[in-house]
Amino acid sequence: MSAPYLSWFQIVRLGLVQSAIGSIVVLSTSTMNRVMVVELALPAVVPGALVGLHYAVQLLRPYWGHSSDVSRRRTPWIIGGMTMLALGALLASLSILLLSSSTTAGLLLAVVAFTMIGLGVGAAGTSLLALLAAKAGEDKRSGAATLVWLMMIAGIAITAISVGKVLDPYSAQRLVVVTLIVGAIAVGLASVALWGLETQNSDNAPVRDLARQTPVGFKAAVLDVWSDGPARRLTIFVFVSMLAYNAQDLILEPFSGSVFGYTPGQSTELSGIQHGGVFAGMLLIGFLGMKVRSIPLATWAVLGCIASSVALLGLSVAAFRGESWPMSLNVWALGFSNGAFAVATIGTMMALAKAGRHKSEGVRMGVWGAAQGLAFGIGGFLGTVIVDVARLMSGSVEFSYASAFCLEALLFLGASLLVVGMPRGDDRAASHWRAPATLANGEPVKG
Repeated sequence: MSAPYLSWFQIVRLGLVQSAIGSIVVLSTSTMNRVMVVELALPAVVPGALVGLHYAVQLLRPYWGHSSDVSRRRTPWIIGGMTMLALGALLASLSILLLSSSTTAGLLLAVVAFTMIGLGVGAAGTSLLALLAAKAGEDKRSGAATLVWLMMIAGIAITAISVGKVLDPYSAQRLVVVTLIVGAIAVGLASVALWGLETQNSDNAPVRDLARQTPVGFKAAVLDVWSDGPARRLTIFVFVSMLAYNAQDLILEPFSGSVFGYTPGQSTELSGIQHGGVFAGMLLIGFLGMKVRSIPLATWAVLGCIASSVALLGLSVAAFRGESWPMSLNVWALGFSNGAFAVATIGTMMALAKAGRHKSEGVRMGVWGAAQGLAFGIGGFLGTVIVDVARLMSGSVEFSYASAFCLEALLFLGASLLVVGMPRGDDRAASHWRAPATLANGEPVKG
């Protein structure tokens, strides 16, 4: 008889799939971004708009998630999404080759390519997280979220370093070949990692769970998520917190250069310190989530948001204190807090994904993924706008960055209020079977 929950080895296999997704995405949104701006001398708004397009398309994540819900297996949706993602990246590299001879044709191909990239990420990523949410046991949930995300970051780092070495000396033709190889390896790795995994973990559902095996229509599924109070609060929380999270992304390094006089190398090193903090925060919350089961993951998410807010307020003070401020420690603390809140949020999503009245892990993860994609799409732009507007109004560089960090801190604080007292997903899922009549009226039931 197949096991109902994933083993750690199987979770590692899903982590390899997430790594494969990340490896193609970083090639498309980072390497090709730089090539368009530097080698092709295009305005930065061009790759910025293309990356924004790939985020906008991910608003279809709920649809992809629901499609995997109504299918017998999620694996075809993951592999199909990976294939579309790889093909989109290949077309993006071909668009760069075409841009050198025809700007219009190259841009049109780039639009098609980044649309495919967004569709592929949405289909593969949402279905993968839905599979993880459905099959990871409660005792492994925080650890699984940590492991999968750390493996994704590792995949991004390995790809960036490897591609950086083989791309020199640069040529557009070499970029196309490298993209083709990376895409083929990623799709192949994902296919091998997923081989037979769902068969090994097919549902052996008890009688009380049989009702959940029947999915509903897409509109009904989305309305079911939005009528669920905790799920709705989590959706808004994901949007607000990720807005704050991404708003800092494009202004931290310019801040270090403008206010502290850091060189490009020192700013890059500061970014490394921040990512080191992210790793530490993820590892700690992953460990505590498994060992201290009496504290819900939503509580760790709240604490991570509050800590992120404090760290951002510290950067606001740093804008006026200058070199006397412990900048590296402050940035590490910000990364640590961000990592803690991110893993706790993912774990909370996985818990609430199973709390629906029907089989809806996919559409739930899709709704939250769409909220995250929308926040990421406008977050970086929002941060730069705040800095520019504040500088225009005050004429002060220090005040402009301090204003941006303060507003981001307020966003994190506001987000934390949204998930205070969030019920456990598993308790709510159990409540569905204890009191179906009450739940039919759409009232949230606490375990």
